[in-house]
Amino acid sequence: MAKHAAHIVWDWNGTLFDDVDAVIGATNSAFAEIGMDPLTLERYRELYCVPVPRFYERLMGRLPTDAEWLVMDEAFHRHYTAHRVGCGLATGADGLLARWQAGGRSQSILSMYGHDELIPLVRGFGIESRFVRVDGRTGPSGGTKSAQMVRHLAALESVDPGRTVVIGDAVDDAVAALHAGAHAVLYAGGSHSRDSLAAAGVPVVDSLAEAVEVAGDLAT
Repeated sequence: MAKHAAHIVWDWNGTLFDDVDAVIGATNSAFAEIGMDPLTLERYRELYCVPVPRFYERLMGRLPTDAEWLVMDEAFHRHYTAHRVGCGLATGADGLLARWQAGGRSQSILSMYGHDELIPLVRGFGIESRFVRVDGRTGPSGGTKSAQMVRHLAALESVDPGRTVVIGDAVDDAVAALHAGAHAVLYAGGSHSRDSLAAAGVPVVDSLAEAVEVAGDLAT
């Protein structure tokens, strides 16, 4: 890999991994356990934000207590593990990853999904060799990505943040990119509505193919 070649940091959930249906299913299954009303996909995208307790605040009218958060978080992840089985890579993702790599450029994954669960998922899709690094969350869930983004890029010695583009489906991906001195492109097929993504002030696209095209321009 050439030093300071263009680099993409991919988000996983809702971006490379097309799991939006699983997220909605798990969210509503978890809500049912605690007596909350189900959400439509559209409503979820309007309200979703990180840190995740703020998302629950929008639904409940108050922040959950620490005890409530632990119950909600455990229920969501338990149901998500069951729902994710039917999910696959986003349409065309494998080809996009292969072409970016074949062009002599590098890419990595940084996800807020648990690291020990992320690695076998990526490996199971046969795409692990496309990435120079794959990092999932190692601490408590529900937080933001900024600090992890800085650590992720610092671990990639041949990567220049100024020639790096973060591709994700959440405003937090753009915030983390800015925090680390990188660019961002947001994909409107995941957890956020297009309107909410537009507020981040970075390019918003409707397909991963378009995201990669824009990333190539930003990283030159």
